[in-house]
Amino acid sequence: MTFYRKTTQETTQETTQEILKLIKENPKITRKELSEKLGYLTSEGVKYNLNKLKNNQKIKRKGSTKAGYWEIIK
Repeated sequence: MTFYRKTTQETTQETTQEILKLIKENPKITRKELSEKLGYLTSEGVKYNLNKLKNNQKIKRKGSTKAGYWEIIK
């Protein structure tokens, strides 16, 4: 019997896609809300992934920290 284990890269890509989907549904979503909806990432884990997405120019933050929103860059 063979077990298929996902690589870290595959898991990261799935997490990234899930975060992008949640941002698309609610651009004003907070790190805490993302963490709660994902269920398997802490707020710090979400922060790490959001920073990666920002550095890769997939998303950007518009407006202030509290009242702003996420914009997905095409």
